[in-house]
Amino acid sequence: MKVILITGRTFMQGVGMEAGKDSDVYKENAAVCYITVDDMDKLGIKEGDNVKIKTKYGEVVVKALKSKDEHDGIVFIPLGPWANAVMGYETDSAAVPTFKGIEAEIEKTDENVLSLEELIRKTYIEG
Repeated sequence: MKVILITGRTFMQGVGMEAGKDSDVYKENAAVCYITVDDMDKLGIKEGDNVKIKTKYGEVVVKALKSKDEHDGIVFIPLGPWANAVMGYETDSAAVPTFKGIEAEIEKTDENVLSLEELIRKTYIEG
């Protein structure tokens, strides 16, 4: 399913950062995406299922959570390493990458959400 990906800070992602980026609290709050109930139904997923998000920049597996928003076709991922794996690096001369409006595809997957160490190794070392 084609969607528009947006990223941003969340309160719980910030709590996770305080616990440490290698903590379970951080992973539980940053390695997620928020999807509307209608889009979850279209994808045949329920809250807690793993989904793969692909953009022209990369792909990542995260846990799907129900969005409190009602904007179908939009998926939100909290800023962090899992979002970085699918975000663009272009800054359009603004020195800040594009955090919103990224074209993406999302699908249900049986793949596991990678730990921070596994994600860094796969995304940046193994490439």
